[in-house]
Amino acid sequence: MTPLLEERIISRAYDCMKQASQALGRDFLPPRVLFTQRGRIAGSAWLERWELRFNPILLADNEPEFISDIVPHEVAHLVAFACYGKVKPHGQEWQHIMRSIFKRVPHTRHQLDISKVAPTFSYQCECRRHQLTLRRHNNMLRKKQRYQCLYCNGILKKVSAPSAQHITSS
Repeated sequence: MTPLLEERIISRAYDCMKQASQALGRDFLPPRVLFTQRGRIAGSAWLERWELRFNPILLADNEPEFISDIVPHEVAHLVAFACYGKVKPHGQEWQHIMRSIFKRVPHTRHQLDISKVAPTFSYQCECRRHQLTLRRHNNMLRKKQRYQCLYCNGILKKVSAPSAQHITSS
């Protein structure tokens, strides 16, 4: 991720705050913007800290989605908090801000490719292959949990990585 990309996201967040200020006839301070969000989450709003956090890995691969939807989504959380106090995170107040101020459909989940930030692990039962999350994989390794297939009831077993095959030339 580049400093220029960070600056574009910060600028977009500030522009969204200005847009909300004009629409609602009140001033909002610009939020602190960090690029420290981890995991599958694209962004988060820390209400009491007046802070936005964005996932730098997802951002680097999905700048247009961040500019169009994710930044306004997170700013709307701050604006809803400033206007209404603690409300449901994706409740009617937040949805109203998304629709009326930012002219965006109020989606609660992103559709970004998370394969870089959320690896999966292959497991097999009697009938099919399953992809387990890192948490479930670790639970299996630590013998804290066993998982079984919902279709055949077979216990899932780790698929071992294919062994390297040596090719000899004659």
